[in-house]
Amino acid sequence: MSADLAHVDTWLFDLDNTLYPAESGFMGQIVDRMTDFVEKVTGLPRDEAFKLQRGYLAEHGLTLKGMMLHHGVDPAEFHAVFHDMSLDALAHDPELMAALARLPGRRLIFTNADDVHARRVLERLELAHLFDDVFHIGSAGYAPKPSPEAFSRMSAAHAIDPAATAFFEDSERNLEPAAGLGMTTVLVGAHAPASAAQFVHHRTEKLAPFLGAARLRGAS
Repeated sequence: MSADLAHVDTWLFDLDNTLYPAESGFMGQIVDRMTDFVEKVTGLPRDEAFKLQRGYLAEHGLTLKGMMLHHGVDPAEFHAVFHDMSLDALAHDPELMAALARLPGRRLIFTNADDVHARRVLERLELAHLFDDVFHIGSAGYAPKPSPEAFSRMSAAHAIDPAATAFFEDSERNLEPAAGLGMTTVLVGAHAPASAAQFVHHRTEKLAPFLGAARLRGAS
């Protein structure tokens, strides 16, 4: 059955592994570079650096946050590691472009990545022109999803009406605060159908067909 999203006029999307499939392997390349950075800063063996990296992600919602708090890392130095990455793993999806273009109202990106990474990825996917703004980690004052601060700052910056907002994410835990605010939540990815979380309102393995089939405001 198609989802009834006729109440939605603000469309909020995560970026990585949401607007492109996790199967691309691109996020794996990002994680490898992140481990390189943690290894360099801490001097830990690679396996321990990776464990620390994952621990900070679990604790803070973002590896960078842990590196800032415990190692004095400059966010600009951290993000620069990813700015020359090859984007060859990412491909333009005409079906997704068409599905996004049919959505009435505002389309926004809400990402824990920085502005340069977000811009590079959106341009590579040929989707940049479809979004009104990108709320990135710098916009949030380095308060990452799923923290209440991140949602509060994003909502204030864009005068979000949660009751008229749908949030699309590949990370289940990032949807919980959105649902708590009253947003409609959509979990995206191959893992989505297995989710049993009550705060996940819709689940889809692939974003484009879900959006393409959804009932929208003003649609006949």
